[in-house]
Amino acid sequence: MIRLLVADDETLVREALAVLLGLEPDITVIAQADNGADAVALAQSRLPDIAVLDLEMPPQDGLWAAVRIRESNPGVKVMLVTRHARPGVLRRALAAGVSGFVPKTTPAERLAQIIRDIGQGRRYIDPEIAATALTEDRSPLTERELDLLRAARGGGTIEEIAAQLHLAPGTVRNYLSTAMRKLDKKTRHAAAQHAWEQGWI
Repeated sequence: MIRLLVADDETLVREALAVLLGLEPDITVIAQADNGADAVALAQSRLPDIAVLDLEMPPQDGLWAAVRIRESNPGVKVMLVTRHARPGVLRRALAAGVSGFVPKTTPAERLAQIIRDIGQGRRYIDPEIAATALTEDRSPLTERELDLLRAARGGGTIEEIAAQLHLAPGTVRNYLSTAMRKLDKKTRHAAAQHAWEQGWI
C-alpha cells in the first residue's frame, strides 16, 4: 500500500484528489494539508511514502515544502502538481530531489500510475513541461538583482529587504528599479513574480 500525503490550499481540489486516489486498491491517503508548513510537519510526523504537493500554495510554495521534506526525511518522495506549468521551476525541482512534476490536468487514473512508478523509484516529468524547459529563456538579470527580487517576493518593505541583505535602502531601490526596467514591470512585486514564474529565483 502506497501511503500519501496530499497538500493543496484549495479544499475542493485537495479533497477530490484524496477521494479519487483513495479509490485505488494500492493507494491510501494518510494525511492532508492546506499549506506548505503543515505539509512539512505532517511529513515528519506521519512519514508518508509520497507527498503530493500543489506548487502554488501560499504563503510558501510547494517547492519550498518539497525542499524541507526532502532535507528532513530523504525517504519521502515528492511529486509537485501545478495548474500553471512553469518550466523554469523544473530545474529547481529536480535539484531539490523531486520525483514527479505534473500538471493538474493529468487524469486521476494516469496520476495514480505515475504515483506507482514514483513509489518504485522512478521519476516522472510531464513531457510538455520538459520540452518547454529545453527552450526556456535565460535570465537577463544579474545575480544581485535576482537576490533582491527573491527577497522582494517575500513581501517585505525596502527597509526590511535592505536589513535582510545588509544593504543600504537606496542600493536596494536602485537594484530593484533596474530589474523592473529589464523585465518591463511596473512594481517590484510584479518583477519578482515574473522571475519566479520563469524559474530564475
